[in-house]
Amino acid sequence: MTKLPLFDPELARPALVDTTESGKALTARTMQGKTMSNKKLSLLDPALVKPALVDSFKKLAPQVQWRNPVMFVVYLGAILTTLLLGQALIGQGEAPTSFIAAIALWLWFTVLFANFAEALAEGRSKAQAASLRDTKKNVLAKKLKLATHTAGYEVTDSASLKKGDVLLVEAGDVVPLDGEVIEGVASVDESAITGESAPVIRESGGDFSAVTGGTRVLSDWIVVRVTVNPGEAFLDRMIAMVEGAKRQKTPNEIALTILLVALTIVFLVVTATLLPFSLFSVAASGAGSPVSITVLVALLVCLIPTTIGALLSAIGVAGMSRMLGANVIATSGRAVEAAGDVDVLLLDKTGTITLGNRQAVRFLPAAGVGEQELADAAQLASLADETPEGRSVVVLAKQRFNLRERQLQSHEAEFIAFSAQTRMSGVNYDGRQIRKGAMDAIRRHVEAQGARFPEGMQALADEVARRGATPLLVSSDERVLGVIELKDIVKGGIKERFAELRGMGIKTVMITGDNPLTAAAIAAEAGVDDFLAEATPEAKLALIRQHQNEGKLVAMTGDGTNDAPALAQADVAVAMNTGTQAAKEAGNMVDLDSNPTKLIEIVEIGKQMLMTRGALTTFSVSNDVAKYFAIIPAAFASTYPQLNMLNVMGLATPASAILSAVIFNAIIIVFLIPLALRGVHYRAQGAAQLLRTNLLVYGLGGLIVPFIGIKLIDLLLVALGLV
Repeated sequence: MTKLPLFDPELARPALVDTTESGKALTARTMQGKTMSNKKLSLLDPALVKPALVDSFKKLAPQVQWRNPVMFVVYLGAILTTLLLGQALIGQGEAPTSFIAAIALWLWFTVLFANFAEALAEGRSKAQAASLRDTKKNVLAKKLKLATHTAGYEVTDSASLKKGDVLLVEAGDVVPLDGEVIEGVASVDESAITGESAPVIRESGGDFSAVTGGTRVLSDWIVVRVTVNPGEAFLDRMIAMVEGAKRQKTPNEIALTILLVALTIVFLVVTATLLPFSLFSVAASGAGSPVSITVLVALLVCLIPTTIGALLSAIGVAGMSRMLGANVIATSGRAVEAAGDVDVLLLDKTGTITLGNRQAVRFLPAAGVGEQELADAAQLASLADETPEGRSVVVLAKQRFNLRERQLQSHEAEFIAFSAQTRMSGVNYDGRQIRKGAMDAIRRHVEAQGARFPEGMQALADEVARRGATPLLVSSDERVLGVIELKDIVKGGIKERFAELRGMGIKTVMITGDNPLTAAAIAAEAGVDDFLAEATPEAKLALIRQHQNEGKLVAMTGDGTNDAPALAQADVAVAMNTGTQAAKEAGNMVDLDSNPTKLIEIVEIGKQMLMTRGALTTFSVSNDVAKYFAIIPAAFASTYPQLNMLNVMGLATPASAILSAVIFNAIIIVFLIPLALRGVHYRAQGAAQLLRTNLLVYGLGGLIVPFIGIKLIDLLLVALGLV
């Protein structure tokens, strides 16, 4: 037992604020870094638009265009009509030179607009990567000769470090590379990575031992073992992923691409066969003129799904960018997409569903004991307890009975620290042994003094557990005085969020180490669908596999090494940035804020990406119908005059109809770029309701908008005398 200095715990508060000039300067730099890292560029910010315009032309290279089969067909059509324009300029045109020139120009614009959408999405990611790259610095490192802070060190360049090196990082130093704290404890400023200015505690052992290169130690010191080689650090991987260097098409995106390619091939075959039919009809009837190749190219471009083909890549890039905007690094677009298809969410109780720090809410005295006597003893036993639970006991006693300013100096109080062996803490005070601890620990303590443990205590403790709280017993010598009820407070609004997820068809499962009685009470209060009590790594893994065997996609969050197996098994695995290296390597996403509730937001972003892709696909297919009615009658009016009856829009001339459809086909891409980058407005809906909404809004809209747009363009062309 150790005699601790006597103090009023109300005055003992950890001070992390440095009031020195260097400390103020560091705070200023921290806040500046937070502002810089959190700066959000608007969609049409000149810093994004200007490079995107340049990249639009760079992407005209054939090897780039080939990656998008639908737009590659438009690209080939633009080249073909350009060649036909050259032929027309020398007097051998198959159609009027001005008409071919206009079609060729708008086909090139269509390709450039698609390139611009993709470049704009990539530009946002590059801007985020540039912000991260500014964080990555080459700094000096204190490399220890032995794995202890008392050993001598040599100052070296961080670029020369390698995995396994041991470093001393003191107050004011920047952590050179990702590592694991093996000795010491310190407060660390992670604002350069997370954008949050509040310092965090990093210490050896447990699940809060990981440090990231580029963060700064604010106080004390830590010994760090480097866990990566230069170029493989967390920031390096983040930059590569954000820039899209490792982005691969997701399964849904691949499936949609196959569908779009199939539609394109069908329309290509149909369009190619129209020329022979037209030539045969003219030859057979001896009247009219055959359809031109320029018109057939325009017809093909208008009928294939160019709208979604132009925006598909931008939607995927923007999905990862929105994830980063939420301070989440996704290792691939596949992870983002999987988040949108999640059926089951596994969430830790502590810190996710509850606030994480248990608070004393009630004193429940034993028979024959007054509540004030219990509160007095509980406060005495908690004066040296600096845990949130211990401080809450002191505060509750002050609030209930105004117990404060304890004069302990003359009583030679001896505080007993909590230990894993005794599972108790307390104080020897004025000849009394006051203890607080778990029921089993207090039972052993009382019985060791030859006293009998009161029978009513078990029932009292069970009553507390049924309310979802934790019972903590207090004794004075051989007497059990009663129970302190500690409650882990359920976060406000969490029940409503779980109700939203339920409306989306997602099952929520709470994971906790609590006993089943406590777990059931908290699960009911939080509104989750199910819970797993007394969870072990094996139990988590088995639960995930059980749901996956039922054909469901599972998401979970974790931060400890013991979470790594379950994270590796889950379809969407969100590791906390504060967690261990093992957890981060097992996950396919890393939450820089280390906020376990972020899992709900991640699912929403994933669903928003899928909803955006579905909405724009519906719109793209629907507006082809309207373009069909605009361009088919015009294209074959000279061959089959009877088709004029299909000119339901009353377009002025065949040339005007075709050109109006091609112009609309190009500019609709521009109008839809903001929607592709921002995503459709998210609503918590089931799949059936979502399908109905898509068909009503984007399907019907895709039918109506082209009729209006093509007619307006036709009127404008006529008014300007361009046709």
